[in-house]
Amino acid sequence: MIDLQQQCTDDRPADGYKWAALTNTTAAVFMSALDGSIVLIALPAIFRGIHLDPLAPGNIAYLLWMIMGYRLVQAVLTVTVGRLGDMYGRVRIYNAGFAVFTIASILLSVDPLDGGRAAMWLIGWRVLQAIGGSMLTANSAAILTDAFPERQRGFALGINQVAALAGMFIGLVAGGLLVAWDWRAVFWVNVPIGLFFTVWAYRTLRETSGAGGGRIDWWGNITFAVGLSAVLVAATFGLQPHGGHAMGWTSPVVIGLGAAGLGLLAAFVVIENRVSAPMIELSLFRVRAFTAGNLASLAIAIGRGGLQFILIIWLQGIWLPLHGYDYADTPLWAGIFMLPLTAGFLAAGPVSGYLSDRFGSRGLASSGAWLFGASFIGLMLLPINFSYWIFAVLIAINGVASGMFASPNSSAIMGSVPARQRGVASGVRSTFQNTGTAVSIAVFFALMIAGLANSLPHTLTNGLQQQGVPAAVATQAGTLPPVSTLFAAQLGVNPIQHMLEPSAVLPTLTGAQQQTLTGREFFPQLISGPFHTGLVIVFAFGAVLAALAALAVLRGTRPKSTAPERDSISTANPATPN
Repeated sequence: MIDLQQQCTDDRPADGYKWAALTNTTAAVFMSALDGSIVLIALPAIFRGIHLDPLAPGNIAYLLWMIMGYRLVQAVLTVTVGRLGDMYGRVRIYNAGFAVFTIASILLSVDPLDGGRAAMWLIGWRVLQAIGGSMLTANSAAILTDAFPERQRGFALGINQVAALAGMFIGLVAGGLLVAWDWRAVFWVNVPIGLFFTVWAYRTLRETSGAGGGRIDWWGNITFAVGLSAVLVAATFGLQPHGGHAMGWTSPVVIGLGAAGLGLLAAFVVIENRVSAPMIELSLFRVRAFTAGNLASLAIAIGRGGLQFILIIWLQGIWLPLHGYDYADTPLWAGIFMLPLTAGFLAAGPVSGYLSDRFGSRGLASSGAWLFGASFIGLMLLPINFSYWIFAVLIAINGVASGMFASPNSSAIMGSVPARQRGVASGVRSTFQNTGTAVSIAVFFALMIAGLANSLPHTLTNGLQQQGVPAAVATQAGTLPPVSTLFAAQLGVNPIQHMLEPSAVLPTLTGAQQQTLTGREFFPQLISGPFHTGLVIVFAFGAVLAALAALAVLRGTRPKSTAPERDSISTANPATPN
């Protein structure tokens, strides 16, 4: 008996394995999330490097797809590769994902083309990179849930979630730093890290739950992938001008794609209820905690993704130029001035994961959602030219709120399903988050454009005329689509000089007028009023999303007697925390 007890006490491989799994999966989700945002801040250098005019009408689509294409692919594929992990082994699919991600990073860093063809090269290999990232993120939470005992699961998933969201925020600063060297460096950075962790994953990770076998639900996969893709593609095209309108929501292409996508998603639900081996066990959504947790995650992801994008535009397009920063330097400094957001999340994420293991997830997650909404209300009350310390406090609160919500909510979702379905549950969780992030840009941009569309053309035309620009030229410049103005702000481009170049009117003006028009303050001051109107709309919408998330968490609590089966090891023989 003593020998047996000593043997169990000295059984270190299981303990060492869980920390190896945590380290490797944390690096994986960090890299995947980093690449979702690092391009966002590096776009000005990328467009200059491949010689693309960011404000040319035909090039707006390239810019949108560089931003949204990565998230779109991850949103579509995570459930499928999560299901493949349940069937053929989570570690096997995860390891292959690391290899695919690294290969795509190498190909992205050696773009040999120029102009539009170079943009298509980048978009195409970003798709492959997103496929690899989907294989990583869809299975990482399931691998951790298998590796850690129930009482430590919230901590492990919390670390994983912190890494994922920290990657989103750190990517903003890292992108600004790397493009100062070379725009390709935003892809080079993945290569050595990817090679190391790919080899380490193949050497250390092992299957801790049996592969379920089965077969692929082809019709379910096809209808889901094509349907969700169509909806997200329609949202992307909806942001672009059409038929004299600021946005393209009335375009036959947008309406047709949206309707077809929704129809295919409806067909997906019908198919999943009839096939013997569905892609998603829709019975999972009968578990109230699972459904409510995912809906809350979707709402918070939309708010978080939209906030990040709007704050970048606010800083780069208005606040930083008004405080003496050159347009070329605003992307880097925007990332730096958003560091309190990252710091708040990094401080709260691990702590909330630990506390959720001890006290439960409901109170922490719902409190985080309410605090998240309160930070939106605070930002809504700020003037355009704010005092930075107030702004820093508010975005730090937003980061803390995200950390309070993310870890407990993820733990609640993963802990609410049977062990054999954790792979697909992890895929569903990632799909809701990635869909929210992808949709957030479309939703917040649409709301912002709606706020700008009514007053921006008139404001822009009058402002140019007051500086001596002829009425015909000023009116033509005022017709620039609001989406182009927003992208100009995001890319650190002074659109006034760009708009006046074709007419050659700028050299005919006085030196003082030229200096005013092309200086740092004219454009930011000009759009401040219309932009603030848009900010009020998007921040109010963010607060509503947060309230819906908080209510979903509160409604999602299940009585313990109805809890689904758990991993037999975790319930029958709980492990002692180490």
